[in-house]
Amino acid sequence: MYWVASGSNRALLLFVLIAIPTAANYVGVRSGARLSTLLTLLKLLPLALIISLGVFRFSHQVELLHASEITSPGRTSWLSAILLLVFSYGGSEDALLPAGEMKEPRRTVPFALLTGLLGCMIVYALLQFVTVASIGARTTDRPLAETASVLLGRDGEMFVVVAVMMSTYAWLSGAILNLPRLACSLASGGDFPTFLGRLHARFNTPATAIVFYSAIVWVLAATGTFLWAAALSGGATIIIYSGMCATLICLRQRQPHADALRIPFGRTFAVTGILISMTLLTQLRGREALLMAVTALIATANWWWAKRRGIQTQKISEAIVATGVAD
Repeated sequence: MYWVASGSNRALLLFVLIAIPTAANYVGVRSGARLSTLLTLLKLLPLALIISLGVFRFSHQVELLHASEITSPGRTSWLSAILLLVFSYGGSEDALLPAGEMKEPRRTVPFALLTGLLGCMIVYALLQFVTVASIGARTTDRPLAETASVLLGRDGEMFVVVAVMMSTYAWLSGAILNLPRLACSLASGGDFPTFLGRLHARFNTPATAIVFYSAIVWVLAATGTFLWAAALSGGATIIIYSGMCATLICLRQRQPHADALRIPFGRTFAVTGILISMTLLTQLRGREALLMAVTALIATANWWWAKRRGIQTQKISEAIVATGVAD
């Protein structure tokens, strides 16, 4: 396995691994969804085994953590951990992106969102319980591997390595299923470059956006580490979520009587979410912050271009209408 660590071999292996879900989504949303579902099941089975063994072994030995064990890592460590948790918990809203290619999305999407988020909460909570019960609350770089060693013996570490690989690969497959379709939708609405909105003549899939996104994923994966990519993804997700919170405030002001779901203290929750998001962004390191800044500049330039394009299109339409009236 050491040959994978070298630059060219690692890049080649990453290319092959990324090409598989890319091809599956290229030919249709159904094949992409099936691959994502299969990989999700494969990643959950090892985790289910660890959870089952841990709960069976430690459920009768439940002990509360002391306050010192919770506070000892310090504020910075907690914020860094929460930033990575955003990567773990984020993305449930991506189920909305391929809705245009689904049958009966109004019935299936809400159920999928709630079920998926609830399932993640249960799995993560049980894994946390088993981990703390197995190795305690001490800080470690390989908590699941050490937990598996306690529960499964010396071969447990390799078992966890495979499980983590499947978990990451399932996330990648889901991202290639969802995010290119978001880019395609934005392109169709005039908010992204037109070429990203092109559909394949035979498969009717956003083929260009899929290939473009997969190429970016490959470059980032080949030049960075998993933790770096996870922190970067968490930071990007935080920016998206804080933007949603700000949008909620604006929409409630502009459409106070809209027929929509409303919860009490919505603006308070939105402001709190923005403050928490800004605090977590302080945990980004130099390279991550630089890449985020460059991405923000590109997004700003794209927004400016899309706005000018929309104004020009509106003027052309008005001129055509005026010409027709004059004739």
